[in-house]
Amino acid sequence: MRDEIAIAALAALTLAGVFAQSAAAEDKPWRNALVAAKSDAGIIMMVTKGFTDKQGLKLDEIQVDSDQIALKALLAGELDTFEGSPSGSMIAASRGADVKTIGCEWPGLPHGVFVRAGITKLEDLKGKTIAISQPGAMPDQLVRALLAKYGMTPDDVKFANLGGDNDRYKALIAGVVDAAVVSGEYTPIAAKANVTMLVPAREIFPDYLRTCIMTNSATITGRHDALVRYLAAEITALRYAVSHRDETLALTREITGIAADDPRPAYIYDDAIRTQAVDPEIGLPLAKLDWMQQQSVKAGDQPRLVDLAKFADAGPRQEALKLADK
Repeated sequence: MRDEIAIAALAALTLAGVFAQSAAAEDKPWRNALVAAKSDAGIIMMVTKGFTDKQGLKLDEIQVDSDQIALKALLAGELDTFEGSPSGSMIAASRGADVKTIGCEWPGLPHGVFVRAGITKLEDLKGKTIAISQPGAMPDQLVRALLAKYGMTPDDVKFANLGGDNDRYKALIAGVVDAAVVSGEYTPIAAKANVTMLVPAREIFPDYLRTCIMTNSATITGRHDALVRYLAAEITALRYAVSHRDETLALTREITGIAADDPRPAYIYDDAIRTQAVDPEIGLPLAKLDWMQQQSVKAGDQPRLVDLAKFADAGPRQEALKLADK
């Protein structure tokens, strides 16, 4: 009898430990990173306004300076997900890294090549300096593709690696560079600085995916339920953002501190809605992912093509859609 009691007590303690571990796992915040907030922050960060709470999930939203920093943090186990261009992640995956995409919330590209006064056509850029971010990133790829389209080569211009959009824009209006790849949000203030958009990025890169959600197999397996609930929160938040303009613009100003009379948040919001640049259902366009990696392989940045059936996992999103629709 004593043995039976002891066994029962041990079983109870074991089950209590299991449930305690489960509860601790549920209390663990969901760690997501994204590139530092800009004029479109209200759309991208709407999920912070209680949408994860409704899914019973705590959220740590972390802003970083670049996709590369977020990718390194994911690979180091410091993040559950991050939002960024899938290009760098496919390059990493082609080299054996455990990284996957599970959905793309901003498939449209809002950027463009902005130029100083006096430059009215691409040929005028010959011998000029163009601000990009870093070799292999979208601004670099965009300029190279644009030059190739007009029969020019990278040797016909000079490249300046100048960090984020704001850094590149400041360098442009200060005359440090002659052209820069920056977000279209600068369009409504560029004219006052004698700067114009020479060509929209979407005309050169119609299939370039701006932002997808990245994770890894460890998270998909180890935190599957939390991942599904996080994606459901993202979907409901994006649906709300694209249908509630005033609330979204207010959130942008709250997050970024952009003044009420600054036209950039309204411009980029209206542009995103007009061009359907945001996908609230966070789809997985495999054809576009394949096009992007083909460009990286051609440029020599990606050593080999990745198997998209392994890199893109649609399962968590499909579950999340059902949860979001309840």
